[in-house]
Amino acid sequence: MKIKYRAIISSDWNECLAPCGPFDYIGYSHPGLTPALNEIFRQYTGNQISLEHAVQRVNALLPEPVSLGQMDAYLDSAFRTYKGVANLLEWCCSRQIFFMLTTTGAMGYFQRVFAKNLLPRLPAISAYPEPQFSREKTDPEIVFNLFQTTDKGRHTEAAARKLGVPMDRIVLIGDSGGDGPHFKWGAEKGVFLIASMQKPSLQRYCEKEGIQPDCHFGRSYAEGEPLDRAAEMTHDFMDLAPVIEKALDL
Repeated sequence: MKIKYRAIISSDWNECLAPCGPFDYIGYSHPGLTPALNEIFRQYTGNQISLEHAVQRVNALLPEPVSLGQMDAYLDSAFRTYKGVANLLEWCCSRQIFFMLTTTGAMGYFQRVFAKNLLPRLPAISAYPEPQFSREKTDPEIVFNLFQTTDKGRHTEAAARKLGVPMDRIVLIGDSGGDGPHFKWGAEKGVFLIASMQKPSLQRYCEKEGIQPDCHFGRSYAEGEPLDRAAEMTHDFMDLAPVIEKALDL
């Protein structure tokens, strides 16, 4: 029987649901590239360069494309999420809430995550299409190719229209300025906005655009404050369940 979804949660991944960056799997195989990769990530999440420009710079650094074996080795060694993330995904499924990832991370990363059963399988994902591996039966049924951060809102809206979910039954979760366009779209549509592990770049974007997140979860960082992974890991994402229930009137 086809599921009749009651609501949608559309969330970023890197440093939002998981303490990792989108290029960490590259740094694992090529440690010398890590400083450059971190700087590229900082620049596009801070809205200083486009995602397209960021990917071009990353590809120029790579001696060869990342293989499936290299991706698996990274995941076997380093995959982790914040506390309670998998539980929240399962809770959403049990409540007929459609949970989709909207991320600049690589499609192939998530293909292997689901194939290795590191996360509950999700019905949809919006992610950068490269690298991408052969399709698996564990891949999300609905796939959007994300090329720019502005695609996040378009893809969330496309999913809502496909499922017949009204805008007041949508929750967005983001952490950085790279999620700013998604939050702007959400603010215009009247959806519920959750800033998770908020970075100064998201705060700057929201202040500039006159956006006020409805909820702040986890750490909220001041300008120049270093990331505190230990403190981040103390927050349990299941604490968002009652917040989501109230926001969506479930």
